[in-house]
Amino acid sequence: MPPDLLDAGTDDGLLGGYDAGAFFDEMLEPGGGVRPHYGTVADLLRRLGPTEMDRLARMRDAIFRTSGITFTVYGDEAGDGAERTFPLDLVPRIIPHDEWQQLEAGLIQRVTALNRFLDDLYCGPQSAVRDGIVPRWLVLSSEGFRREATGLAVRNGARCLIAGIDLVRDADGRYLVLEDNLRNPSGVSYVLENRTTTTRLLPEAFANERVRPVDHYPLMLLGALRHAAPGPTSNPTIVVLTPGVYNAAYFEHTFLARQMGVELVEGRDLEVDDHVLYMRTTRGRRRVDVVYRRIDDDFLDPVVFRGDSTIGVPGLMGALRAGNVAVVNAIGNGVADDKSIYPFVGELIRYFLGEEPLLDQVPTLLCWDDDHCDEVLRRLDELVVKPVDGAGGYGLLVGPQATRAELEDFRRRILADRRGYIAQETVSLSRHPTWVDGALAPRHVDLRPFVVTGERTEVLSGGLTRVALREGSLVVNSSQGGGSKDTWVLEPDHARTAPGEAR
Repeated sequence: MPPDLLDAGTDDGLLGGYDAGAFFDEMLEPGGGVRPHYGTVADLLRRLGPTEMDRLARMRDAIFRTSGITFTVYGDEAGDGAERTFPLDLVPRIIPHDEWQQLEAGLIQRVTALNRFLDDLYCGPQSAVRDGIVPRWLVLSSEGFRREATGLAVRNGARCLIAGIDLVRDADGRYLVLEDNLRNPSGVSYVLENRTTTTRLLPEAFANERVRPVDHYPLMLLGALRHAAPGPTSNPTIVVLTPGVYNAAYFEHTFLARQMGVELVEGRDLEVDDHVLYMRTTRGRRRVDVVYRRIDDDFLDPVVFRGDSTIGVPGLMGALRAGNVAVVNAIGNGVADDKSIYPFVGELIRYFLGEEPLLDQVPTLLCWDDDHCDEVLRRLDELVVKPVDGAGGYGLLVGPQATRAELEDFRRRILADRRGYIAQETVSLSRHPTWVDGALAPRHVDLRPFVVTGERTEVLSGGLTRVALREGSLVVNSSQGGGSKDTWVLEPDHARTAPGEAR
């Protein structure tokens, strides 16, 4: 292999002329050489020409259309509720084993501390707020805090049974936690489908790599859901509760239910009788022990929360309080992924676990703090401003890319609701070669690993790498035009094998 793949004068196939730029590049070293763990994939890309890559891209699109691998975008130029195939880039992201080990330990530590915080808040003495680790008023004013969940015990304190922790990599290649998703994190179905499709399209690459599998996730999740069941039930009945076909993540709901071998239900399929939850079936009623809900708290039970909800289950909170059913993730988790709580997670790790955080966070300013707010308003064109309860890349301001009118609009928003916004330093997100318009081009990426807490806390190897397909964009969300990559975690005994060489 030539030592410098950026030398356009060499015959390097698709990588010739690729400009890594000033950002940390996942595949290429600063001098232009390929990072060792990308060797096999780089060899393959050098042998593939644009015609073959385009052919593979068409095959990918056909596979996704046939399989119905879609998501729904609301409020874009295509009109509300536009269903699209989920964009998968053909070039995988690769994480070496030692790097993954460090990430895995940090993710387990973080989710463990967040579970301890949530359980302390809802079922404990609220020691973290009592001792001033997190301001009490901040917790009580959070839209994600649910007083109705006070005293609702969760087995093993695993209130956040499934977590999606968003990570980014800065200009120095350092991983940082960008935000926590502890309510209904989505995207894991695309992790599994991406792997299936990439294996089919690039079998030669897998033949020369030792990549950790991801297809065991449904069994991992099923085991954790069974463990969450109340009482001594040996074979609990589990259902996936969906808002319905018009939900943006409906494909994932159906996918996970099918893969776990459990029923996919809507609120109208369930009823509560004498504080026991039942599912209506063609053979009569069947008791339900665990609900993996993909419905927000507000809509779960119209008797307790929003009375106009038509997708929830009347009386579900009563069955939950009676200890007759488990709801996963637990009600009230939104308080811990409120972005104004995020800056305190490091202290929560120290407080509950007596350990130093293994993962750093993005420097964050809290607009409710007078000094912080002054700095935010002064540096508005340098920062990323986010609503504390936002998701999907909606409602945020990327200061360096904003117009004067957008900056002034956000200045007014912040001053009108200082509790409602935080600001973060603009991270120079790492970039990765991505197949765009017939050529490899650098695009910004992040990573969402999925952490599951059952009898023990486990991390699915890799997770969902999201990629901002628009040039220069820092917003990777699919709802904002982003796509994804298959994420490979290499086995510990990985050693690069040349194509055709026996292992």
